[in-house]
Amino acid sequence: MKLRLDDLHIFTGDSWIDGCIAVSDGVIVSVGEAPGDPSFDTVSCGGMTAFPGFADVHVHLREPGFSYKETIASGTAAAARGGYTAVCAMPNLDPVPDSPEHLAAEQTAIARDARIAVFPYGAITVGEKGQVMADIEALAPFVTAFSDDGKGVQDGAMMEQAMRRVKATGKLVAAHCEDESLLHGGCVHDGTYARTHGLPGICSESEWGPIARDVLLAEKTGCPYHVCHVSTEESVRIIREARARGADVTCETAPHYLVFCDDQLEDDGRFRMNPPIRSRGDREALRQGLKDGTIGIIATDHAPHSESEKSRGLAGSANGIVGLETAFPVLYTELVKTGVITLEQLLEKLIANPRTRFGLGGGVIREGMKADFTVFDLNESYTVDPSEFLSMGKSSPFTGMTVFGRCRLTIFGDAAVWRDI
Repeated sequence: MKLRLDDLHIFTGDSWIDGCIAVSDGVIVSVGEAPGDPSFDTVSCGGMTAFPGFADVHVHLREPGFSYKETIASGTAAAARGGYTAVCAMPNLDPVPDSPEHLAAEQTAIARDARIAVFPYGAITVGEKGQVMADIEALAPFVTAFSDDGKGVQDGAMMEQAMRRVKATGKLVAAHCEDESLLHGGCVHDGTYARTHGLPGICSESEWGPIARDVLLAEKTGCPYHVCHVSTEESVRIIREARARGADVTCETAPHYLVFCDDQLEDDGRFRMNPPIRSRGDREALRQGLKDGTIGIIATDHAPHSESEKSRGLAGSANGIVGLETAFPVLYTELVKTGVITLEQLLEKLIANPRTRFGLGGGVIREGMKADFTVFDLNESYTVDPSEFLSMGKSSPFTGMTVFGRCRLTIFGDAAVWRDI
């Protein structure tokens, strides 16, 4: 492929320039100035904006084991359509990647079908059951981090042992923080909506309690520690204080927690996720955490399910929504265009921070580097329509929302993995 994209506004990773990007055989050969070679296929982009490819450290690609929900092929196609060129795939699969042998099926599917870079997680415990430690040392060379996502490690001694072993490998622990003894069958946040509609609620302590435990363990062991899908005000405070003490602790939140609060819920499976959408005060605390750097990463927690699994209302539907194809436009519309954060702050949390924390590489548009970038028309507005999604999952709380920013092109190496230009 020899492609020249003219008339771009380019975020290189640390600065802005105007001009062209030229790619030849998967390598960026020119940024800004147009190359003299006339053999390039040239496209005028009309002032569109180019970014380094986004990175999502929390996605569920469902293969192997649950390919009726999503596959490596469909999930990475969806990611490319959303501007992502790197994703980290969670380990709640079948088989659970708790040993190199169990990881092999996922690796085979990635090598065969992935359209972008996919970095698998290894499980912390065998079968994610919290009873026996996974083969941490054998898995470490092949995984980006360790997590029992979907299940919290309930036993503090087990988590401490995991941290010590993971630290020795140079990887990090990414924790799904959930005290199961406090769930009581809840399906939404323990707040106004739950009480008004007679639904069992999920209290905030079920999240922040394990975080409080784990940050102390991280300080004790020196293990790099990352908190998945933070949703409560107390969680942000605990993480902020731990970071102020010098703890090697980071965290992520997801677009739906930054946009919605529980007084906006509808009795529809597209609003059922774990952790749940919480209160207005929690949402404001998350936004403040973005501003002050406590929350350094935004991840989608893309979690597709079948239509039947998401058609049973709040009480009966499976936890999880899709988000790869809507993340940037939703965040740009709801946070950047409204002045909550700057575009540069958003890009930091979608590109530089996740790539640095999880050792994914990339994140720059520069001559001589592998072509790894995306192009958006920030001026185009449209309505989110899940029937257009490339993901097999169609359940989105953003359905019907008017957003700005349509992805027109995603380049990864020598391929246009998404093209609408």
